[in-house]
Amino acid sequence: MENQRDPSGKTPGQGPLLSLINKIKALVKTIFSSSFKIGLVYFAAGLVPALIIGWLFFPALLYSKQTQPMNFNHALHMDPEIVSEIQGDTETERCLYCHSFRNDGTFTGIPEIGVCSECHKDDDFPLGESEEEELLINEYVTNKREIPWLSYSRQPDCVYFSHIAHIELGKLECTTCHGNRGKNQVLPAYEKNRISGYSRNIWGKKISGLKKDTWDSMKMDDCAACHKEKGHEENNACFTCHK
Repeated sequence: MENQRDPSGKTPGQGPLLSLINKIKALVKTIFSSSFKIGLVYFAAGLVPALIIGWLFFPALLYSKQTQPMNFNHALHMDPEIVSEIQGDTETERCLYCHSFRNDGTFTGIPEIGVCSECHKDDDFPLGESEEEELLINEYVTNKREIPWLSYSRQPDCVYFSHIAHIELGKLECTTCHGNRGKNQVLPAYEKNRISGYSRNIWGKKISGLKKDTWDSMKMDDCAACHKEKGHEENNACFTCHK
């Protein structure tokens, strides 16, 4: 008879391949069953709002905003018609007048109060008439006290970044990584990561990695992409930046 089974219970001619096909069909049928569809709808209904809420509110919980001890008007200092003491033909050169390199090539970062004193040392005729400059003179220049700036770019101790290699050798503009800071009249809020203790700016503010400008995301893959574009993929080795 055609449907006669052998002692093992299998229909004659039913091999491993046919058995596997039948199992796959049964699995597909189960996946697309009405109960599974209902469960998938409930899953999506919970997941999508959770992602939206997390995307919008998690950064607000993760970062605490702090104000700087005083304001600094970058746009004013970058204008050669207003502050002629700061020398430089290009924006980068004017940046480097205050944020300079030491003789050994290391980067000074935030300028010390002595740099400010070069222009604001006269108590009777300080440059400008703003409240910030009055605070600068009375609290810091006169007392030779350093301003407790909150650094937007302080890296972890295990990270080494050479500014001179990127500016002098790589010919990068300061705006490539720091954005149009030279046009700011007011310092942005300092956003501190509550977990790591570092500034949000050192990784960029777009956690998605999608960016319009180069400074929107400053993760390792962004550095690697730039090295590749410039023909220096050898600098993508871990030990180049992590000492």
